[in-house]
Amino acid sequence: MTSQRGHTRDDIVEAARTLFYQRGYTRTSFSDIVSHTGIQRGNIYHYFKTKDDILDAVIHQLANEYRAALSAWDAELPDPKDRLRRFVQMVMSNRDNLIRYGCPVGSLNTELGKAAACAQRESARQLFDLFRDWLAEQFSTLTDPQQARSLALHLLGRTEGISLMGHVYQDPDFIRNEIEMLEKWIDTL
Repeated sequence: MTSQRGHTRDDIVEAARTLFYQRGYTRTSFSDIVSHTGIQRGNIYHYFKTKDDILDAVIHQLANEYRAALSAWDAELPDPKDRLRRFVQMVMSNRDNLIRYGCPVGSLNTELGKAAACAQRESARQLFDLFRDWLAEQFSTLTDPQQARSLALHLLGRTEGISLMGHVYQDPDFIRNEIEMLEKWIDTL
């Protein structure tokens, strides 16, 4: 029974994650999540009392996945430049979804940032903080450690901008060209 509970909870979180990304948090209702999972509303309430509780679980899942990916890159790639390249390649490898829906982290932060009283705003921002801090670690080994945080924010902002403009213009060539420029810049470090 425990494995079924975990599976059902995971199914709810995964469905909500997809819907929040594709439709936005505010445009996704609890009923949408019920419909998407095929799980009865009462069973969902067993795991999550509110849509905000589901959002918390989605943010937690994203953070865990991103931490795992960054740790894997650290273990797999000894050169910080290769790690930075892998980070920018993440944009390229996700370009189809970025063109269609935008960046999942950027979109969520933008949407929650507009809400006057949103407890999850800080949690969602921490997804960017996770990337910022990891990028700063990479830059601190390549450049003046005093500039590492600034360079990390520059690269994070640049990739987020690429994602946004790729989405706005529905242009995979734009994303490819911008990523190539970023890779050339990384080579100069």
